[in-house]
Amino acid sequence: MASELPVSWQKAKASNANDNCVECGDLGVSTAVRDSKNPDGPAHRYPAQVFADFARAVGAGVLVRVDK
Repeated sequence: MASELPVSWQKAKASNANDNCVECGDLGVSTAVRDSKNPDGPAHRYPAQVFADFARAVGAGVLVRVDK
């Protein structure tokens, strides 16, 4: 359960209370990610460097949204 992880969850500064978004938490060697609308649900864990590279790519506009 995401809520049981020893992290301080952070939302993106650009999100507001009504948006669907994720929250991230620093676990040292990994980063946990959870659905902000389901804080007691599961969390995904990624190696810290992998998540940092992903976040940097999103911020730089390298990744684009692809609708189904």
